[in-house]
Amino acid sequence: MKQTDVFRWVSVVPVNLWLWLWVLLPTLMLVAVSFATREPEDLIEWTLTFDNYARLSDSLYITVFWDSLWLAGITALLCLAAGFPFAWWLTRLQPRWRALALFLIIIPFWTNSLIRTYAIKLILGKQGIINNVLLGIGVIDAPLDMLYTPGAVICGLVYILFPFMVLPLYSNLEKLDQSLLEAARDLGASRLQVLRKIVIPLTMPGIVAGVLIVFLPAMGMFYIADLLGGAKNLLLGNIIKNQFLSSMDWPFGSAISIAMIVLMGLLMLAYFQAAKRINRSGGIHDSTL
Repeated sequence: MKQTDVFRWVSVVPVNLWLWLWVLLPTLMLVAVSFATREPEDLIEWTLTFDNYARLSDSLYITVFWDSLWLAGITALLCLAAGFPFAWWLTRLQPRWRALALFLIIIPFWTNSLIRTYAIKLILGKQGIINNVLLGIGVIDAPLDMLYTPGAVICGLVYILFPFMVLPLYSNLEKLDQSLLEAARDLGASRLQVLRKIVIPLTMPGIVAGVLIVFLPAMGMFYIADLLGGAKNLLLGNIIKNQFLSSMDWPFGSAISIAMIVLMGLLMLAYFQAAKRINRSGGIHDSTL
């Protein structure tokens, strides 16, 4: 056996086995359970039914679905609005300072996101840092109710997911051909034109990837909605958690999970189609600057 074959077996086979065992198999189990019937004693009765998917059309779950889309969409837009200029600024730093800035971005990953969410709760609480500062300087007379609001949930999601937006944007912006920008400026293009017709088209794969990486997890981070939003601001992840742990309705929880997987798959398909179109068109519009 050749060395390349040995390397292939040693590196590829364990990864494939891992994916089959811990990704594909649990997903297939979810699909099977989603068509089962709830049974109070044994949790599941293997009677084929489509009622679990029919229940998704209930107005309550549709409302939660749209609320989740709205919260995740606002989170992705805010991360993009703050992450794009920040990633652009990173590419302009000296190499040693750039390495330090990237290190500071990665540091939060060393701490559990649940602990960081509790820190946000302490900051936004009635006795938190923000209220104490505003009261101390006389801006407000009474503490503001910032917790258990959609704004608090969005704040927590943006804080947790911001690095996931910056890293793919930085990766694309770092590879940007600076000669194209210089040529555009020599031809009289304004900064806005350079941004709109060169920078954004060439970095669109990173933009779409960053939006998806932020948007998809944002719909399922139930602990952020629990801690910062209370019972008034639920995500799809909260419904799934409640079905499995509180209501003990595993078939319906599995149906919601499969619906989320299908949604994620459609969004990923849209991403790949957009990437193909961008690669086919060369990334830059043919119109004049």
